[in-house]
Amino acid sequence: MKHFVLDPHMTAPVGGAFYPTGHSMVMFPSAEDASRVGHQLIDNGFSGDEVYLIPSEVVLSEIAPTVREAESPLPSAGTDAATVRTYARLAREGQTGLLVKTRDEAAAERLMCLVRLVPYSIAQRYRTLVIEDL
Repeated sequence: MKHFVLDPHMTAPVGGAFYPTGHSMVMFPSAEDASRVGHQLIDNGFSGDEVYLIPSEVVLSEIAPTVREAESPLPSAGTDAATVRTYARLAREGQTGLLVKTRDEAAAERLMCLVRLVPYSIAQRYRTLVIEDL
């Protein structure tokens, strides 16, 4: 798994909110479950460069601030800001994120087959102009 650092390509072109097109973000109450699912994904064909474990403090320091920037001077027109606020709320509760490159629906389903085996709070797939609930 890769160490997460917010890349400019993971933000919306308009406003700059966290919007990692071609990826899915899942938040887990348990850091151990998030790590285990991440390793299982790699064992099941995902590249280690496509899976990021994101501890709560990193969600709060790297991802959450993109909303404040995105809403200056105008609020976001889509759900990206509300979704980031949800990640931040869950991170404040100590939840851990897992960001996974999901190029297509088949990859997203392979991800969710493993995610559904443990408790998770939210799973979102970022496509061009669409944030899809998984």
